[in-house]
Amino acid sequence: MVIDSTFPQKEVTAGNMTYLEKLNSKLVSREKAAEIIADWRKEKCKIVFTNGCFDLVHKGHIDYLSKAADMGTQLIIGLNTDASISRIKGPSRPISNESSRALVMAAFEFVSLVVFFDEPTPYELIKIIQPDILVKGADYKPEDIVGGDIVIQSGGQVSTIEFLKGYSTSALVKRIIDNS
Repeated sequence: MVIDSTFPQKEVTAGNMTYLEKLNSKLVSREKAAEIIADWRKEKCKIVFTNGCFDLVHKGHIDYLSKAADMGTQLIIGLNTDASISRIKGPSRPISNESSRALVMAAFEFVSLVVFFDEPTPYELIKIIQPDILVKGADYKPEDIVGGDIVIQSGGQVSTIEFLKGYSTSALVKRIIDNS
């Protein structure tokens, strides 16, 4: 085998972990999230939380998530399980399974943790996380955002972010089906 010496060879690691191990370390249980968040609070980190399915990630998701991350120092994603997505969107969804979706979310540099929830809403997860900022898309009114009451009662804020026009997973799925 000939190695092209124009590109220096290096062991691909992030700290003492491989990059894949580092990504997987962002996928945590609720209990582990609570422990990590407690440490972040000691460091005066500002915790931002958002949630969703993130089935087929597109430019609109990246725009939304990066803007959410800019609101604080640690962004936590509440990720719907496959079963919860099927209950919400029907038996043909999700397209990508939960382990794939979680790893894609963890791959974003601006995402700190990914935590699954199986309930119809992330209310119980928000109770555990107690974010400083709760973020959803601007298709929601702040007063209607699930968990907003928890965040407001603890002195936090509820914010919305405008979606990038022309980008939605449902529209992408329809386009794929129409073109097949």
